[in-house]
Amino acid sequence: MAEEKKTFYITTPIYYPSGKLHIGHAYSTVAGDVMARYKRMRGFDVMYLTGTDEHGQKIQKKAAEKGVTPQEYVDEIVSGIQDLWKKLKISNDDFIRTTQKRHEEVVQKVFDQLIQQGDIYLDEYEGWYCTSCESFFTERQLVDGHCPDCGGPVDKVREESYFFKMSKYVDRLVKYYEDHPDFIQPVSRKNEMLNNFIKPGLEDLAVSRTTFDWGVKVPGDPKHVVYVWVDALINYISALGYGTEHDEKFQKYWPANVHLMSKEIVRFHTIYWPIMLMALDLPLPEKIFAHGWILMKDGKMSKSKGNVVDPVSLIDRYGLDALRYYLLREVPFGHDGVFTPEGFVERTNFDLANDLGNLLNRTVAMINKYFDGVMPAYTASETEVDKSLESFISETVEQVEENLENMQFSVALSSLWQLISRTNKYIDETEPWKLAKDGANQERLGNVMAHLADSLRVIGVMLQPFMTEAPAEIFRQLGIQDKLLTEWDSIYRQGQVASGKVEKGKPIFPRLDVEAEIKAIKEMMSGPAADKQGNAVETAEKKPEVTYDDFMKMDLRVAEVVKCEKMKNADKLLKFQLDLGSEKRQIISGIAKYYEPEELIGKKVICIINLKPVKLRGEMSEGMILSGEDPESGKLAVAIANQSLPNGSVVK
Repeated sequence: MAEEKKTFYITTPIYYPSGKLHIGHAYSTVAGDVMARYKRMRGFDVMYLTGTDEHGQKIQKKAAEKGVTPQEYVDEIVSGIQDLWKKLKISNDDFIRTTQKRHEEVVQKVFDQLIQQGDIYLDEYEGWYCTSCESFFTERQLVDGHCPDCGGPVDKVREESYFFKMSKYVDRLVKYYEDHPDFIQPVSRKNEMLNNFIKPGLEDLAVSRTTFDWGVKVPGDPKHVVYVWVDALINYISALGYGTEHDEKFQKYWPANVHLMSKEIVRFHTIYWPIMLMALDLPLPEKIFAHGWILMKDGKMSKSKGNVVDPVSLIDRYGLDALRYYLLREVPFGHDGVFTPEGFVERTNFDLANDLGNLLNRTVAMINKYFDGVMPAYTASETEVDKSLESFISETVEQVEENLENMQFSVALSSLWQLISRTNKYIDETEPWKLAKDGANQERLGNVMAHLADSLRVIGVMLQPFMTEAPAEIFRQLGIQDKLLTEWDSIYRQGQVASGKVEKGKPIFPRLDVEAEIKAIKEMMSGPAADKQGNAVETAEKKPEVTYDDFMKMDLRVAEVVKCEKMKNADKLLKFQLDLGSEKRQIISGIAKYYEPEELIGKKVICIINLKPVKLRGEMSEGMILSGEDPESGKLAVAIANQSLPNGSVVK
């Protein structure tokens, strides 16, 4: 009878689409990807879930400010998140959106069940609410009258609300903590939950809102929408088909092996979520791991501080592997860490270019020089120095596996780099250049080369969960074509060198000019300018450079405004009818706050006419009118073209 395949279910946060993602947001998802790749290599049937949490008051408010529907607002941002995950080569098996029907139906079913069994009841809520975090707080939980999580303002809220009987399950939750000491990692997070939220008295949680309507409607009472954090947490089971006729994935993968997240949302996952699962009589996830933040020298990343690091800019300039390595090597997982341009360049130069890259270059160059590129034969334990390297490889494999199982990524990479250093030392110990001078030592020289190549092969195999490109290039340069030699099980058998020819290639990590690259990274981080009085003013976010060919793809034309009117039910939108000479176009622009329609009739504007048309509030918009934004006031002003230019003139 065939052995049943082991399963591994890992989730990372479903992100709230409220703005541009930075490297801190990428941190959780890259870490989850490493675990998913590692477990797949170890023979597990892996389910890796990511997604987006798209409901709530903040989303509805931001959409209204932009003059679009909440769905239109989140659709655009979610598309960018999915593009970033592709850029990071995240190997997720599913991407759940809380606006999807498959999710909303499960949320309603769960909510109704909890009402029917008496765990949710109707009452009135009065207390403090942070719209930015979509979180309720008691008076004692506030810090100087502000949100304890983000430090932002809170509002006094009074409204009819459904409540969840948290107090009914709190003793059972505490006992679960005691019986499962590894449930919350690091342990400091568990102590925080007990001391700050549970021991002072866990109050019943308001789990619906009536002051806005962007959310999952409460079944049978549609003036209420389900509280966004109840809605969001259910994604972990809705994505598996829980409560539907097609729950095969739920039966297969639940309970989750690990929920991975940043520390600011640990309360929801370690208190509210376990209690919800207890009420549903479902098993709890095995582990909840809340890592720290990637900070800057001046604190958390913020556009107003000018310290936001865009992962796309780093990838485009330095490659994906350099970024993934830095994120997981620089900071002990579970703790806060500080990003600095100097640290990023140093890691890339010393660890990647000098240590790993140079080891590969030297090995391939020597095999080419001494053996015409043909891989020599491998003989185990010929000398003490060989035995020492072989033993070090075996010890490293054990250390890397142990630390990956415990999600100690930086420690695993540190062990791996010790092996890289040990292999570089092996070159100095064996002195191949001296062996090459004496023809009688040709066999010994060949075995040294084979040991170097095999150590590199093992290193490449263990790098595969962390890096997406460099390991394949290591295998290619070593002439390894047999896929079996790149699988995890192969590292337990040393001496598995390829029998073909090595192939010298470009350095997998070119050495960087330290000063130039530190300067380049600092320029990526758009900083605040100052006004005439010296006060900080947020500057426009700098975007990545584009080529001349990219710019020429935009079709910019002069157009005359022949008609302009306000959109119905959209205070911020103006509807333009434009004369482009050879054709008429309709464009909708969010500038109604700054202009009366009649002010713009007869003006000549500049517009992009080859944008993909979109529908806004039921009307088609076929392009974009160019405007400029005052960095101090935020006021928009339309870019007016010279009146003498004919309609349809190409702008170059």
